[in-house]
Amino acid sequence: MSDILHRLAEIIESRKLDAGGDPEKSYVSRLFQKGDDAILEKVGEEATESVMAAKDIRHGADPNKLVYECADLWFHSMIMLSHFGLTPQQVLNELARREGLSGIEEMANRKLAQREQSERR
Repeated sequence: MSDILHRLAEIIESRKLDAGGDPEKSYVSRLFQKGDDAILEKVGEEATESVMAAKDIRHGADPNKLVYECADLWFHSMIMLSHFGLTPQQVLNELARREGLSGIEEMANRKLAQREQSERR
């Protein structure tokens, strides 16, 4: 399943300006050129569109619209990760780390780690 994410991440990396990406020819390069505010705005827009598509399903809309919007959200999230020097593999690793943990246990572990970190300061 992660093969497509890996290939897409490589394409996104190749669209960075310092890798020779051309904003005149590439939407991704254009986003990188505009900077993180434009990238973050696009992620927010796609998240909102995903939520709205999910709500529309409750009223009989085509569920494939949600798949389409989630694909946009994932794509733009990958651009955001790349912009900040992160990779989809890091997200997959984090999901793997959480596998088998209950949500309540995970939240408690995060709060404990935050508390320990603030005590060290």
